Amino acid sequence: MSDPVIVKERLGGKYTQDVITSRHRLLADEPESYGSADLGPTPFEYLCAALGACTTITMRMYIERKGWAVDHLACEVTHKKVVIGDLPSKDVFTRAITIKGDIDEATRKRILVIAGKCPVHKTLEASSDVETHFAA
Repeated sequence: MSDPVIVKERLGGKYTQDVITSRHRLLADEPESYGSADLGPTPFEYLCAALGACTTITMRMYIERKGWAVDHLACEVTHKKVVIGDLPSKDVFTRAITIKGDIDEATRKRILVIAGKCPVHKTLEASSDVETHFAA
């Protein structure tokens, strides 16, 4: 089990939140157009950031094990909700991956396969359960 992440309301904007991890303090918020102060990323921006960070970290770990000459990795992530007919809306995350380095096309394709093995990617693709209860 991971260490808990604590999220609690704070002064600043209507929806401004303190996000406290075991080692870091962050802010989350909604934009001014939602009536808040836009003091931090939105929850969906954090979700996109988690996917992008996990993707580039996973690729970098694999590249280091292989000893490939990759100078820089980047991952741009977008999110949208898609509605098809009467079905419930579906979240779609799109990753645009940049790989800079002296590697051939086969290696680039292999790195793209590895991107699909990122743990956050796998979590988002699989069905997850969210259990909720009152704190003691």
